[in-house]
Amino acid sequence: MKRIAISSILLLALINIIGQNAAEKLRLRDYGINIGVLETGHYNSITDVKGVKAGHVTLYEGDSVRTGVTAVLPHAENLFQYKVPAAIYLANGFGKLTGYSQVEELGNIETPIILTNTLSVPVAADALISHALSLPGNEDVRSVNPVVGETNDGWLNDIRGRHVEEHHVLGAIKNAGGGKVAEGNVGAGTGTISFGFKGGIGTSSRVTPAAHGGYTVGVLVQSNFGGVLEINGAPVGQELEKFIFSTDILDSADGSCMIIVATDAPLCARNLKRLAKRAMLGLGKTGGISSNGSGDYVIAFSVAEDNLIEYQHESKYYDAKVLRNENTSALFLAVNEATEEAIINSLFAAETMTGRNNHKIEALPVKKVLEILEKYNKIKN
Repeated sequence: MKRIAISSILLLALINIIGQNAAEKLRLRDYGINIGVLETGHYNSITDVKGVKAGHVTLYEGDSVRTGVTAVLPHAENLFQYKVPAAIYLANGFGKLTGYSQVEELGNIETPIILTNTLSVPVAADALISHALSLPGNEDVRSVNPVVGETNDGWLNDIRGRHVEEHHVLGAIKNAGGGKVAEGNVGAGTGTISFGFKGGIGTSSRVTPAAHGGYTVGVLVQSNFGGVLEINGAPVGQELEKFIFSTDILDSADGSCMIIVATDAPLCARNLKRLAKRAMLGLGKTGGISSNGSGDYVIAFSVAEDNLIEYQHESKYYDAKVLRNENTSALFLAVNEATEEAIINSLFAAETMTGRNNHKIEALPVKKVLEILEKYNKIKN
């Protein structure tokens, strides 16, 4: 969809044409809101990184099941046999991420990455093990390190019911594809809340200038955290008079944010960890504070083909060609911008939801937000 120039006259008309399906809703840039200075990839999605796929299974049942699964596949081959260099940055550890220690120790990922709700991490990990063991070539595998991240969707979802099952996880992997990625109330973002509004899945990408490699950095987020919302530098949360600690009522910024970063830049695990750290700068630019009860993790990997790590090999040496430290700064800018935009895209795509115990969370009031952004000259006409 081409970017739509916006004016006060067009504002209401644009709101009225927003579709009901999260995958079809207007995104941030469709309103002329451009975050940062770098160009986006073709789809402005994590799937702009060559070979990366993403897929969802959404569980929306009765009046209390509001959850799901999101899968990200670094490449389409057998990941156990061809692992990707990777790193995980633990910004705030109030979370239940599975697989962290081996990625930290060995610097690679050997399964798809799964996002789901907090109490479904064990079943998702078990499903990833089943997936890995079932692949041709893995008949003699005796150890698998599944990587599963989560956020707590228990306000809207009957989380104690543990409704996610193995076939849902395998379904998300099977559904994973390239191109456009559905955002908002889908997959692992079905029941999430962010900045007091409905959160969800969001994605974005950036391409570094040709002189700096022309590399792509893609980000996918599961937004479920709080703070004082800012969009493109405008104090949206303050203007809407909806932000943490704004009254004497004991409110909270707790929740979590899972951030997955993919790149085709040839980075080693050490520089992927450095890249992952910079994603948190993007979260901070949205007004997130990484509160005491927020599990904030960044999982970063590189799909550079020459640097894939073969499980079975004859050589004692791992031959890789990686970027020098001094050539990483453009990537750091890219992940900062893409993370910020992915989070805001998750809010723009999400829709009002009623769930467990008749709890209701309103969607971001897009019309009011656009008026605020016009006020602060944050919309490109």
